[in-house]
Amino acid sequence: MKIMEANKAYLAVILIQSIYAGMFLLSKAAFDLGMNTFVFVFYRQAAAAVFLIPLAAAFEWKNAPPLSFVTLCKIFFLSLFGITFSLNIYGVALIYTSASLAAATTNCIPIITFFIALLFGMEMVRLRTSGGIAKVAGLAICLVGVTIIAFYRGPTLKLLVHHHLLGSYHNTIQQHGQVASNSHTTWIKGCFLMLMANIFWGLWLVLQVPVIKSYPSKLVLTALQCLFSAIQSFLIAVALERDPNQWKLEWNVRLLAVVYCGVVVTGVTFYLQAWVIEKKGPVFLAMSQPLAFAFTIFSSAFLFGETISLGSVLGAMVLVGGLYSVLWGKNREHKVEDGICLTTKTPAAEIESSGSNSKEAIVEATKTVPVCIMV
Repeated sequence: MKIMEANKAYLAVILIQSIYAGMFLLSKAAFDLGMNTFVFVFYRQAAAAVFLIPLAAAFEWKNAPPLSFVTLCKIFFLSLFGITFSLNIYGVALIYTSASLAAATTNCIPIITFFIALLFGMEMVRLRTSGGIAKVAGLAICLVGVTIIAFYRGPTLKLLVHHHLLGSYHNTIQQHGQVASNSHTTWIKGCFLMLMANIFWGLWLVLQVPVIKSYPSKLVLTALQCLFSAIQSFLIAVALERDPNQWKLEWNVRLLAVVYCGVVVTGVTFYLQAWVIEKKGPVFLAMSQPLAFAFTIFSSAFLFGETISLGSVLGAMVLVGGLYSVLWGKNREHKVEDGICLTTKTPAAEIESSGSNSKEAIVEATKTVPVCIMV
């Protein structure tokens, strides 16, 4: 039974990361074919809200705690900074860079989240322990990885695929010259924006903790955040995009990207991630994140003919190393905090029955008191 549960968990994380890979690819395709990023974010969040609100009303609304005005304001600003700003900045960054880079930089999110939690006093680092040293080393390694991705391109790597599955897409991009990553300055700007988007996302993860404590209905909370984010994204899109043609959705990759990111990414992965965390814990889920980069880098080359630079691959590998260093450090500290209490049988009864009150007997008895061995 445990083996079956473990296999289901492995299949779930593979599905989750493949869904995220699809998000990177479809978003990049929609943007490169001319869809406005701000309009896309509005449609995506609107689709997510339409999908989640009926589910929240059906399964959690009756049992949900009362929603105060203060909590509603917290959810509004949580949506603004964590979702609306993050997704809109991410969309602009994706135009300047590539789907592979977007997948690679997601490995920064657990480390960024840890650093923000450290600033808010939710995490702590013990520099005299191996776990604390691993955490600090992971942060440093992450910075090195981001620097490599941003400032070192290196030679391009091409898979042995000459006929791309979406050849028309590849030709359209080449004709219109929309591969912004060819410019070194634009690439650095995109990396900076991608890092900003990940910082906002990490801030959202940290700030959710007090909000969830005050309002524990997770499905209702997620639906409200999507609703607020859709309204906020609409106001941003209306202010920055006045062309009516940009708001039209036809039966093409734009509509597919909106529905996929709004329904599948927000709806399906929400349930799958909650199930995996419940069964295997958050560390297990975090350690599967590099799979999204592997899926994306292969799919983008095979489907779109996207060239991959050596710097992106090396930087992503360094980021993965930093991620695992931080996760190992956290796991190590959890073991130290929990401890493994080893108990042995105390011969106190023997001492008492013999009537011995000698100092030597008391010392021998205290040696057998349960000792917490830190590992």
